[in-house]
Amino acid sequence: MVVEKLRNNRLSVTVFLIYTGVFLLAPAKGLQSINNSFYYLLEMVQVLPVVFILTTVIDAWIPKETILRKFGKNSGFGGNILALALGSMSAGPIYAAFPISKMLLEKGASVSNVVIIISAWAVVKVPMLVLEVNFLSFDFMVVRWILTVFGIFIMASLTAKMVKHSDLPGTKAQVDQTVIIKDDYCTGCGVCAAVSPIYFAMSAQKAYVKEQVEDFGSTEFKKVQTAEKKCPANAILVKK
Repeated sequence: MVVEKLRNNRLSVTVFLIYTGVFLLAPAKGLQSINNSFYYLLEMVQVLPVVFILTTVIDAWIPKETILRKFGKNSGFGGNILALALGSMSAGPIYAAFPISKMLLEKGASVSNVVIIISAWAVVKVPMLVLEVNFLSFDFMVVRWILTVFGIFIMASLTAKMVKHSDLPGTKAQVDQTVIIKDDYCTGCGVCAAVSPIYFAMSAQKAYVKEQVEDFGSTEFKKVQTAEKKCPANAILVKK
C-alpha cells in the first residue's frame, strides 16, 4: 500500500528528497531554494486562475470545428504559422501555456501545432524580442529568431511523429467520441465501408472505425455523414 502510494507520487517524493539532500549538504542554499519555490508558487497562484478562466471562455466560445480547421492535423503550413503567431503574441509565464495547450488538444489541435505554440511562447514572444533588440541589437535578434523558428518547426514535426494524439492523457476520450459504431446495432451490411473506406472497415462481419475525423469541413467527413444516414440499422453516431 505504501509502495503504491510512493509510486503514484514519485515526482513529489523525488522533489522532497532533493530538497532534503540540499538542506543536509548546504543549509543556506536549501533555504534559498525554499524561498525561490514560494516565490514561484505565489506567482502561479496569481496567474493560473486568470488562465483557467481564459481557457474556459475559449473552450465555450470557439467551436471544435474552428480549432480543427485552424490548428488540426490537416491545417497544413498555415496552421503552423497561426500557431507560431499565437505563441508569439502571448503574455505571461510559460506554464500559463499548458492549460491552454491541453484545451486545444482536447478540441482537436494537432500535436505539432501545440508544440509550436508552447515553444514560441517560451522563446520568441514579441515582448522578449523587443528587449532582445534593446540589449543585444536588431541583427542578433533576427538571426536568433530565424534559427529558433526553424528549430521549433523541426522539433514540432519530430514530436508529432513520436507522440500520437491519443497517447496524451485526457484527450483520447474526446477524440474517440467523434465517430462511434454501436456494435449491438451493426448488422455487418458494409454500407459505411463502401461509402467511406477511409474511416470505416469491416472485421468479423462488423463495422469498425479505422480513423477519427479531424477535419469537419472535408469531403471525407461529408461521406461519413452520408454513411450515418444510409446505415439501415442506425448503428453510426457522428458527433462534432
